[in-house]
Amino acid sequence: MAVAGREDVLAHIDHWLDEVVIGLNLCPFAGSPHKAGRVRKVVCDSTDEASVAAALVQELHLLQASSTSELETTLVVAPHCFADFLDYNEFLGVVDDLIEQCGWQGVFQVASFHPDYQFAGTCEGDDENLTNSAPYPIFHLLREESLSKAVDSYPAVAQIPETNMKTIRGLTSEQKKQLFYYLARF
Repeated sequence: MAVAGREDVLAHIDHWLDEVVIGLNLCPFAGSPHKAGRVRKVVCDSTDEASVAAALVQELHLLQASSTSELETTLVVAPHCFADFLDYNEFLGVVDDLIEQCGWQGVFQVASFHPDYQFAGTCEGDDENLTNSAPYPIFHLLREESLSKAVDSYPAVAQIPETNMKTIRGLTSEQKKQLFYYLARF
């Protein structure tokens, strides 16, 4: 998908959240903070990894300084960087190192989403990869304390990945084409 302007990128992300992540219930914890306006969405227009890293650190500082009642989580979208999933996946190690270097290990973690997401042990194009596919490379900054509370309150957390795969496999070709319009294969 051609990269659009900032407002279009945010519109694509909102559509993805509403229709895929929340609409398909791929993350049973996403609906409440999204509806309450406690999910920050930031577009990093940079084309280089160092600037994306700096944007991530800035957003982590903001999360640390904010209460969960005003800001629960942040999506940092990098539409101009990491077109290749392998480069993106490798950069996740840099992000983990940044979190550790800043003393945030056990405080924050990152969930990853990319148009060409591929889980280890899967083939390119396998349906289960769609559970982490997004219109653009995204770094989802999560508070570990909030995640622990959500997991503790959800009775079937261990079944989420399998349930998600069943949901994706149950979609018709037309539904996949509509939901994952940003993928050339549909």
